[in-house]
Amino acid sequence: MMLKKSLQDILSELKINDDFKENIVKWHTLDEKPAQTVSLPQDLHPVLIQSLQSKGIEKLYTHQKAAYEKIMEGNSIVAVTPTASGKTLCYNLPVLQTILSNPNARALYMFPTKALAQDQKSEINEIIQAAGVDINSYTYDGDTPANIRQRVRQAGHVVITNPDMLHSAILPHHTKWVSLFENLKFVVIDELHTYRGVFGSHVANVIRRLKRICRYYGSNPVFICTSATIANPLELAEKLTEELMHLIDNNGAPSGRKHFLFYNPPIVNKPLNIRRSATLEVRKLAGQLLKNKIQTIVFARSRVRVEIILTYLQELVKNQLGPKSIMGYRGGYLPTERRRIEKGLRSGEIYGVVSTNALELGVDIGQLQVCIMTGYPGTISSAWQQAGRAGRRHGEALVIMVASSSPLDQYIIQNPDYFFNKSPETARINPDNLIILIDHMKCAAYELPFKVDEQFGSVGTEELLEYLTEERVLYRNGDKWYWMNDSFPAHNISLRSASQENVIIVDQSDVANVKVIGEMDRFSAMTLLHDEAIYLHQGTQFQVEKLDWEEKKAFVREVDVDYFTDANLAVQLKVLEVDKLKTMDDAEIGYGDVSVRAMATIFKKIKFETHENIGSGPIHLPEEELHTNAAWLSLNKPLAEMGHDRLEQGLVGTAHALGSIAPLFVMSDPQDIHVVPQVKADHNEKPTIFFYDRYPGGIGLSEKIHSGMAAVFAETKKMINRCQCETGCPSCIGTDTVSEYAKKDALKIIESFLQSSISDKEV
Repeated sequence: MMLKKSLQDILSELKINDDFKENIVKWHTLDEKPAQTVSLPQDLHPVLIQSLQSKGIEKLYTHQKAAYEKIMEGNSIVAVTPTASGKTLCYNLPVLQTILSNPNARALYMFPTKALAQDQKSEINEIIQAAGVDINSYTYDGDTPANIRQRVRQAGHVVITNPDMLHSAILPHHTKWVSLFENLKFVVIDELHTYRGVFGSHVANVIRRLKRICRYYGSNPVFICTSATIANPLELAEKLTEELMHLIDNNGAPSGRKHFLFYNPPIVNKPLNIRRSATLEVRKLAGQLLKNKIQTIVFARSRVRVEIILTYLQELVKNQLGPKSIMGYRGGYLPTERRRIEKGLRSGEIYGVVSTNALELGVDIGQLQVCIMTGYPGTISSAWQQAGRAGRRHGEALVIMVASSSPLDQYIIQNPDYFFNKSPETARINPDNLIILIDHMKCAAYELPFKVDEQFGSVGTEELLEYLTEERVLYRNGDKWYWMNDSFPAHNISLRSASQENVIIVDQSDVANVKVIGEMDRFSAMTLLHDEAIYLHQGTQFQVEKLDWEEKKAFVREVDVDYFTDANLAVQLKVLEVDKLKTMDDAEIGYGDVSVRAMATIFKKIKFETHENIGSGPIHLPEEELHTNAAWLSLNKPLAEMGHDRLEQGLVGTAHALGSIAPLFVMSDPQDIHVVPQVKADHNEKPTIFFYDRYPGGIGLSEKIHSGMAAVFAETKKMINRCQCETGCPSCIGTDTVSEYAKKDALKIIESFLQSSISDKEV
């Protein structure tokens, strides 16, 4: 009988086993840190003291007490500490203390996901039950039964919800929530760092609407924000809430010893510098851990990748552990399924979970010992969040980041100091993005009429109200603007995606039991749910039999095949208006409004294990259009000895490399900014590379690239030069180039941009 290895045994093996040790680029150990504690606040209600003591809490961490004191003085705060540092008490204590002294007081808790809301409801209810007091806390989300909703509205001291519910169900129906809004003392915004980009810009406007309704009912709540580590928590909290905030960052929580490994798969094709697939390497590492029943979480960057890794691992350990001991977890699963998985992880019945970043947030999933990341998650703060899922409650933990061949992964893995020394990202939002702002002004007008000279956030409203009146959405009567449309605006506005509607996925494998198994946003559905696509769900393969684009439904049937699918997206880009332009000798730099048309064209069938291409087919879907901002660089002079074909290949390679480095400089998710090359741009007929924000109206990323173009190009040049391949590979200029000169030509194009005095301070 094989003896089970402990985590210490596995760590020793990683250091001596040739199969692993050759691939470990960096072994970084974070030492354990003792707790810094202080006595409980003197004014804390006796029943709360008794409740904390029954949970074994005799003292508070330094950050918990600092937060309590500031909030009780009436200040809004943002608390920034790592995962599992007891942030929940930062808001639960002052909220419960206030309700005990004033039973009419109300609090609104907002979490970015339903899973987190459920988790925090259990947490606060434990304290309430141990205290033996009559305080009602309820979750109010899409799963709340209709018969309980009325009780929540009337008797909920603490209402726990998410931004989408606040936006579409609570604010538009504020007249049913009078007791909440008249007595609202606290608004808690947890996981603040998730409110960035387009989602954060929407939520900032939802909070403007919330504050407007509070003023109408005569309340002025204190805002309590908590966040994982980002570079600008205070700035983000103040921009999101438009309130003066106090920063609490004196973390007193203990942490266990953590080993952080950078792992680069071996090169399998030297001339092309192609490395062994990160997915297959993760299978090998996770398989070793799971066979020894070491609880492990594997993060993957996409839904498809989650399902592929899950399939591999379930197959690998089915004889030792049984199929239900390893589960997948991602958006698109139904709530009951997700709750079951969270419970299984806490109880230890589930040894392994393969997840998208859905489990990055602070859902309590018990004590996992190991975290494996399939590729760099895209941001430093995301990577630390994922790493925080291992060793939550003291004890030793192992974190392994396995690099893919992508240039961004290779840049991070070969520059560990960049990762460990660089402060985490700046979270950016733009609440005054015109498209987002107009949408929420419609919602706000539906909720309460606008008055003359009324501000909405930092923006004067009169011009926009006049525009909405011309569009026959509002009408003016005296000094007020009223909603005049029959429709209900919040229902048509999604906070989370650029497209407004999701595609529902319908499983019709069993004709007598047709059921909905998930949903997906429209932009993703173009490449993941087209006809004949293989859609993976909990390791089960489904083939899309029909995508009804009009009705927004994908009909799928269970199949058993040895391949998955991957689709191509063709992008056309046109400049609508030039806002900034600077011309130099060899190049010009511009910034302005653009129109992007995207169309899914063909899909490829890719074989499991070998990842070879075994077939393809066309995709018949209408194109989607996006109006956004872009920065661009155009070459003024033709490059010597480079004909049309070589120029095209060189630009494709350059764009691929730039697309990998640009997200590091704007500190964004790689999906948020896209890079498109054109041999002859429509607006100036010159070879051009565009950087555009992937959201309507833009969120400020391409503008930041416009002002820091030289640095992006210089770093990209270094990255291509450092790559060991001869003519270009997935780790530098990608695989879409067919020219043997592509790598050399990409460097030449970058060089000509750099020589054009781009580094001029004025740019």
